[in-house]
Amino acid sequence: MTPSHEQRATQAREAHKVTLVGAVVDFLVGMAKLIAGLMVGSAALVADGIHSFSDILTDLFVMAATHFGRQAPDQGHPYGHGRIETLATLWLGGVLIFVAGAIAWASLGRLIGGDAIPAPGGWAITIALASLLAKEAIYHYTMRAARRIGSRLLEANAWHSRSDALSTLVVLVGLVATQLGYAWMDALAAIVVGVMVGRIGGRLLWESSQELIDTALPEDEQALLKRTAETVPGVHGVHELRTRRIAGDALLDLHIVVPPRVTVSEAHEIGNAVSRRLREAMPHLADITFHIDPEDDEGQTEHSRRPGLPLRDDVESLLDDAWGDSPAWRARIDLDLHYLDDRIDVSLYLTAPEALDLDDAATDLRRAAADLDWLGRLRLWQGPGRA
Repeated sequence: MTPSHEQRATQAREAHKVTLVGAVVDFLVGMAKLIAGLMVGSAALVADGIHSFSDILTDLFVMAATHFGRQAPDQGHPYGHGRIETLATLWLGGVLIFVAGAIAWASLGRLIGGDAIPAPGGWAITIALASLLAKEAIYHYTMRAARRIGSRLLEANAWHSRSDALSTLVVLVGLVATQLGYAWMDALAAIVVGVMVGRIGGRLLWESSQELIDTALPEDEQALLKRTAETVPGVHGVHELRTRRIAGDALLDLHIVVPPRVTVSEAHEIGNAVSRRLREAMPHLADITFHIDPEDDEGQTEHSRRPGLPLRDDVESLLDDAWGDSPAWRARIDLDLHYLDDRIDVSLYLTAPEALDLDDAATDLRRAAADLDWLGRLRLWQGPGRA
């Protein structure tokens, strides 16, 4: 089901809670790494501390984005505010790349300069190990919440925490190597951290940009949607299936081919049944728009770009001009029109006497309407069960 306003508010509150917990951990971890790095002269540990402090800024941004992005649709934003989360994810990816570049550049200069780095000592290594475990725990905590509420922004923030954990792991290796006398490993570890963080930032930028240009869902998900729709009784085919994403939600448009002579209400209910089955198959579908087709027009010129056929008022007027003297036309009680194959099939329902021969009447009507090039099949119905 599409999330209600209350559900969206609940999801926003959960995202805020998770993000706030992450921000507190980021502050404590960042302070510990920064102080330890400055005291022992470890560029890698200082860089990792700066990375943790950058997480606090992004945590605050994520809280603001989830608050506004989870608001219900309104008149100015009928599809909701999910693009706010997308833009925030783009920003988050950019921050990661900026931080990565700064870390790598500073550490590269230190590596080339061959600056002497003292052994960090066991307590600095212990701080790095504790930071690693804390950030990995925050990653799992945030990722579980992201999947529970379907937030790609929260998922991106979880990966931000994972990037900090991975960078701390590399730093830990560098600290241990420096402790063993390989001082250059500290600067090298910092460069590796920069590359890892930049790679994650690039992935976030790429995925968010794909969402902004309305990239479709993966082909296997589209195939699942098409197969699911075609299993509904009364569906003769599905075409022009189009999908896109807004934050954690998916939007779907599709054309459904139904039997050509069913009533409008029956065709619409077939479409409703398709929508229900699609939501069961893919719960994160937030919006489904279906178009009912009486025939498969896939690949043909869009109907709005073709010459139109006359509508009922004009049809009745033209038929009255052609058939005004016909007993069958004067005896009609109803008229059905079916727009098929670029023509109009006409069904007349009559209360004519039993003596009226329907075949002869149809032949006369067809002859009288010879100039109406839009007239397709002509059927006359008289009384229940007789045609």
